[in-house]
Amino acid sequence: MEIIHKIGRRKTAVARVYLSQGNGTITINNKDLNDYFPTATLQYKVKQPFTLTDTTDNYDVKVNVYGGGITGQAEAIRLAISRAMCEVDSENRATLKPEGLLTRDPRMVERKKFGQKKARKKFQFSKR
Repeated sequence: MEIIHKIGRRKTAVARVYLSQGNGTITINNKDLNDYFPTATLQYKVKQPFTLTDTTDNYDVKVNVYGGGITGQAEAIRLAISRAMCEVDSENRATLKPEGLLTRDPRMVERKKFGQKKARKKFQFSKR
């Protein structure tokens, strides 16, 4: 099996994932998964596509991720891994799709508009 390259995004975080046949090591920005994401919740989010498809120790994952916060980065990695798993075996799509792992979460911070305090907040109207 050759290396599969996929991209996942969440908010402003962008993750590039390289999936190859291996023994289950996950490397994020040249660090181990447990070092990069110290909390169990974030580790679970990253490993979720593998646990759902019963391929926990079958693939090595190398990730380059930048932007956003740690939760956004974890969810970006999860989306990229899910997309790669679908390319490995098309039957994985039927497992991952109902769990919502193939949907890109479109919620991002709205930009600040010109002539306003914030994205939606306006200056108080004064009659005089």
